[in-house]
Amino acid sequence: MKAIKVIDKTPVLVDVPDPIGDGVRVRVVSSSICGSDLHMMATGYFGDNIIGHEFAGVTDDGRAVAIEPLNGCGHCGFCDAGHSIHCEQGFSLLGVMADGGMAEYIKVPANKLIELPSGLDVAIASLVEPLAVAVHGVDRAQVREGDRVLVIGAGPIGLAIGAVLRGRGIAYDITARYPHQQQAAERLGGKLRADGHYDVVMDAIGSASSLKQATARVRPMGRIGLVGMFWEPTKLEQQFWAKEAVLIPAAGYYCKSPSRSFDEARTLLHQCPDIAQALITHRYPLDGVTEAFHTAGNRAAGAIKVVFDIGKR
Repeated sequence: MKAIKVIDKTPVLVDVPDPIGDGVRVRVVSSSICGSDLHMMATGYFGDNIIGHEFAGVTDDGRAVAIEPLNGCGHCGFCDAGHSIHCEQGFSLLGVMADGGMAEYIKVPANKLIELPSGLDVAIASLVEPLAVAVHGVDRAQVREGDRVLVIGAGPIGLAIGAVLRGRGIAYDITARYPHQQQAAERLGGKLRADGHYDVVMDAIGSASSLKQATARVRPMGRIGLVGMFWEPTKLEQQFWAKEAVLIPAAGYYCKSPSRSFDEARTLLHQCPDIAQALITHRYPLDGVTEAFHTAGNRAAGAIKVVFDIGKR
C-alpha cells in the first residue's frame, strides 16, 4: 500500500506492506497535516514510522470513524482516570511513535475508534482530532460563560478553540496575522481585536512573543491556557509574576466518556459544517506529498489546514 514516511527530514511516498497484527482495520479516507508534524520532521523525530495522527476512515464492516491516536497502558491510575497522556508506562501516539494515518490502511485498537454520526462526511473528519485538542484546552483553562476570552493566533488550533467556544455559547476575541486567517476567524464567530484585559487568554501559538502578549492581556489573577506547543525554551515576564496569573498547559485530550474530548469534537463538527469550510484550505492525493507539505509550511500563502484525500468516502 501507499504511505508517507519521513526520510532524511523529508516526507516521501513509499510502498509498504499492508498492516498486520491486532486491531481493527481502517481504510483511511482523510488525513491532515498538523503543525507539529512540520516541527518533528525538521528534527528527525519520526524514525521509520508512517506519519499522520489526524485521520478518519471506514472499517471493514462499514463504520465511519475518526481515530483517537493517543494510547496508554489502559490500566494505570492515569489511564483509568482518562489522562492517557500521563500513562505511568509511557504513552504512544499513532503517527509519531507508531504507524499513523497517512496511509491507505491502518490497524487501530477497537477502543480508539470514534464512530461518526450519520451525515458527517469522513472526508472532513480528520478535523475531529484538532477539535479534540481544542476541547481539552478549553476545559483545562476552565473557560466559563461570562468570562472575557482572548484567543492568540488563528492557525488551525486557534480557530478550533474559537469553534469550541462558539459551540458552547462563549463569545471571544481573537488575533489573526494573515487576511485568510482573519476571514476564517470571523466566520467562526471571533471578533478581531485584543482590547484591554481578559479573564482567560488562550495561547494557540506557543512562542516567546505569544506568551508575552498573553501575559500583557490577561487580567490580574486571570488564566492563560497554553494549547500551542512550545518548541523552544522561553521565559516568563516579570509582569506575569506581578499579576499572579495562572498558567495552564494542555496536552492531548481527555480520553474517557462521558466527557471524552473526541465525543464533543465529533458532535461539534457534525453540527457546524462551517468549521471545515473555514479550516480546510487545501486538499491533495497521497502522491502530492511534496506540494502538500510545502503548502502546509507556508501560512502566508493562504494555508490553514491541508488534508490528504486517500480513499473513497
